Amino acid sequence: MEESILTSIKKLLGVGEEDIHFDNDITMHINSVLFVLNQIGVGPAEGFSISDKIKEWKDYLPNILMYEAVKSYMYLKVRLIFDPPISNALIEIMKSQADEYEWRLMVSADPKIVIVEEVNT
Repeated sequence: MEESILTSIKKLLGVGEEDIHFDNDITMHINSVLFVLNQIGVGPAEGFSISDKIKEWKDYLPNILMYEAVKSYMYLKVRLIFDPPISNALIEIMKSQADEYEWRLMVSADPKIVIVEEVNT
């Protein structure tokens, strides 16, 4: 299923596709998360960014196995920046879940990391 990165994250944030008032802010936060993902080895080696709703998930990540985890990670990180929950407990849960996704995505992008960590422990 073809799906715009911006549109899907807006939907998860509870922002309607037709509501463009927050597009610049959400786009900026998405690009920040894409930068972090690039740093941990996920996505194109040369980096990736969006500027509108044209770019789709398949443009960023052809690996369907990572697709949903990347999407969940993206949502959590953007939500924590753009519209953090009022509850500190919920914030900590979301941060913890994002950290777990980040670690798993990093390991998935470069399985040698796990081998090095196991040898060092």
